[in-house]
Amino acid sequence: MIGVFDSGHGGLTVLQALTQRLPSEAFTYLGDHGNAPYGPRPEEEIYALTLAAVEDLFAEGCRLVLLACNTASAIALRRLQQDWLPAAAPERRVLGVFVPMVEALTAVSWRDGTPVPKRVAEDGMVAVFATQRTIHSGAYPFEIGLRAPRMRVVSQTCPHLVAAIEADEAEAVLRELVEGYVAEMLEQTEGRVPAAAVLGCTHYPLVAHLFAAALPASVRLLDQPSLVADSLADYLARHQRFAAGPGEAGTRRFLTSGDPTRISAFASRFIGAEVCFERA
Repeated sequence: MIGVFDSGHGGLTVLQALTQRLPSEAFTYLGDHGNAPYGPRPEEEIYALTLAAVEDLFAEGCRLVLLACNTASAIALRRLQQDWLPAAAPERRVLGVFVPMVEALTAVSWRDGTPVPKRVAEDGMVAVFATQRTIHSGAYPFEIGLRAPRMRVVSQTCPHLVAAIEADEAEAVLRELVEGYVAEMLEQTEGRVPAAAVLGCTHYPLVAHLFAAALPASVRLLDQPSLVADSLADYLARHQRFAAGPGEAGTRRFLTSGDPTRISAFASRFIGAEVCFERA
C-alpha cells in the first residue's frame, strides 16, 4: 500500500497520474483538509502536521508515503528522511513530490548523486512558479544549486491562484492571473527566456494550458504529476517490497481530516471524477 499525502485537494492531480501509470498499485490518499491551507503556518507547525500525516498513513498499512504537496516536501522531506525515519520506521520510506522535478532539471539523483536522464536546462535558467510558502522555503534553488550550481533559478510566487482554482473561477479570471505571473517572471529576467518552467504546486496542473499559452513558445513546461508517476514507477521496479501485496492490487481509499461529505463533493468537481472520502 502506498500513501499519498497532501494538505488538501492538490495532490489528487498527482494521484490521478499515479493510478494511470500504476493501475495495479494500491493507494491511500490522505488530505489534511481540516488544517488546510498550510501556507500561512509556521514551518515547525507544517513539519508537525506532515509528520502526523505520515504516521497516520503508516498506521493504515502504507509502507511508502509520497508527500504530494510541494509545501510539505519543501519544508519537511529532508528532515523526515534524515532525522525521523531512520529511528522511527527504518524499513519504510517517505518520498517527495518535487524530487523528480529537481532530478529532471539537474540530471543528478536526489540520494546518491548518480546520473539520471539528460538535464532539461543544461546550465541555463529555469523558472519556478509556486506558492509563497514554497518559494520562501528556498527549497528549489537550494536543491538545484547543490546539483547544478551554474543553473539560475528564477522564483515567482503566484498569490491567489490556488484560491481561484478551488473557487472554480472562470477561465478568463485564471488566464489573467497566470499571464500576470508570467509577466512578473519575465520582468525578473529582464526579458531573458528560461529554458524550462516548473509548476511547483499540485493545483497548478489544472491550469497548465494557461501557463503554456502565456510562456514563450521555447519554454519547456514540466508536468509534475507525470514526472512523479514515472519516478515512482522506476522506484517500485527497483524496490519491489513496496509494491502492492496480496489482496491489495488496485485498491483506492480516500481519507480526510475534514468533513467527508463536503470534501467528496468538492474533490469530485475538482478532478472531474467521483471521489468518496472517509473520515481519517
